[in-house]
Amino acid sequence: MNNNQKISLLRYWTTRYFITLIIGLIVVAIVSVIWIRHTNLEHRLNVTKYLAQEIADRFVEEQSGETVPREGVLEYIQERQSIIGTELDPIIYIVDSQGRVLSNPFEREPFPSSEVFPLSILQAESEVQRIELDNGVQSYIVKRPIQTEGVTAGWVVIIQSANQLTQMNEEYRLLAIMLASLALIGWATIYFLSRKLSKPIQDVAVAAKHVQEQNYNFTLPENMKEQEVHELVHSFKEMSSRLQQLEALRSELLAGVTHELKTPITSMTGLIQAVRDDVVKGEEAKDFLDVSLNEANRMKTMVADLLEFNSFAANAIPITKEKYEVNKLIKEILHQWKVANDEEGLELHKHLPEEAVHAEVDSIRLQQIMVNLLNNAKQAVKGKGMVSVALEKKAPGWIEIQVEDNGPGVSEEEKDFIFERFYRGKNKKYDTHGLGLGLPFSKMIAQSMDGDLVLKESTSGRTIFTLKLPVQNQPEEKAEPS
Repeated sequence: MNNNQKISLLRYWTTRYFITLIIGLIVVAIVSVIWIRHTNLEHRLNVTKYLAQEIADRFVEEQSGETVPREGVLEYIQERQSIIGTELDPIIYIVDSQGRVLSNPFEREPFPSSEVFPLSILQAESEVQRIELDNGVQSYIVKRPIQTEGVTAGWVVIIQSANQLTQMNEEYRLLAIMLASLALIGWATIYFLSRKLSKPIQDVAVAAKHVQEQNYNFTLPENMKEQEVHELVHSFKEMSSRLQQLEALRSELLAGVTHELKTPITSMTGLIQAVRDDVVKGEEAKDFLDVSLNEANRMKTMVADLLEFNSFAANAIPITKEKYEVNKLIKEILHQWKVANDEEGLELHKHLPEEAVHAEVDSIRLQQIMVNLLNNAKQAVKGKGMVSVALEKKAPGWIEIQVEDNGPGVSEEEKDFIFERFYRGKNKKYDTHGLGLGLPFSKMIAQSMDGDLVLKESTSGRTIFTLKLPVQNQPEEKAEPS
C-alpha cells in the first residue's frame, strides 16, 4: 500500500467521525445495559419483597397456636406476573419458626431435603441474599417474617433465578433500535456537514490548478456562512485577482523595460552608423557622437540601477547606520538637490522643527530616498509647481519626513502598484525615461533602516509620501553629514 496515497477530505473525516461515533455508541450501550440490568434487578427484588409480604399477610393464619397456610397462593402469583414484567418461575416456601416447611405451592425442591429449610438463611440479617442452588443456578432469596402478636411465627421465602430477575429482552430491542437510529442519524449528519465543508475547499483546490495554469476564468461560491471558509474563499479570490493583475503588469513592464533599454541602443546604432558612413561630417558628426555618448551613459545608469536593486533585494548591500541630527541632514540634502535642480517656476519649501531630532540612519541611503522622492515630485509638477518637505515627530520613538507636491496625483487604480518593481504610471511611462525602480528601491532602503515609506495621500492637486524612521530616545552629540 502506498503511504503517500491521498484520500478525499469527505471520505477522511466521514470515516473517522463515523468510527468515533460507533465507539461512543458502543460505550453508551455497555453502560446502558449495565444500568438497565441493575435497575431491573432492584425493581424486581422490591416487587418480590412486596409479594412475600402479601403472602405473609394474606395467605398465612394462626390456628390453635400453629402457623397454617391458606389456599390461593399459586393463583395470586400468576395474577401478579404482569406486575413483575417477566415470566415468573419462583420457588415459594412457607416455613415455621423452626424451619419446617409448611407449604411449597410450586412443589419444587432446590435443596436436598424439603422438610426443613436451612436455618442459616432464615437467621441471616439481610432480607435479600444471593446464593447458588444445588443445581448450580445463581438465585436470589427474599424472605419476609410472619408476625403474630409481635412474635415471628414463621417465614415466607421466595427463591427467584437471577437470570429471570435481570432479563430484559424488550429493553434490549428498544436499546438496539435507539442506538442504530442514532448511528444512522449521526453518520448522515456527519456526511452532509463534511460534504458541505469540503465542497468549497475542493472548489478552491480546482481554482488553484486553474491559477497554476494561468487560467483565471473560474467561479467560487459566495456568501459562505462559515467564517473560516468564507475567509479562505474570499482570500483566494483576492489573491487570484491580484495575481492576474500582476501577470498583466509583468508583461507590460517587461515590454516597457525592454523598450527603455532598446531605445538608446537603436539611437546609438543609427547615429554611429551615420558617422561611420560619412553621412555627417565635422561639427555635426561630433554632435552625433555626443548624443550617442549621452545615450550610452543613460543606458549605463539604468543597468547600474537594475544591478544595485537586485543586489539590495538579495541583501548583498549592507546598511551602515550612524547617529545624525536629522534636521541638519535634511537641510544639506535639500540644498544639494536645489542647486542641481534650480529651475524657474519650481518652488521648494521646508518645514523643520527648531529642536534637534536625532536618528540612527545611513546618510547615503537616506539621501537616495529623498532625492528620488524630490525627483518624482518635480516630474509630477513638470518643473513648475510647489514641492514641500516637512519633518515631524509623531508617535513616541518615531519621526516622519513628508514630501508633498501639488501635481495631478496618483489615480486610484495605480495606488496599489506604485511600489511594485518596474511599474511606471500610465502618464509617466510616456513622459519619463526609467525602469520604475525608484519607489520600490526607496521603500526597501527605508525598511532596511527599520522604517517604512508609504503613500499617505494622493488627490488631484496634492500628493504626500511619508518616510517613517525610528528616533533615538536620548539626544546624542551631533554628527555632521559626510
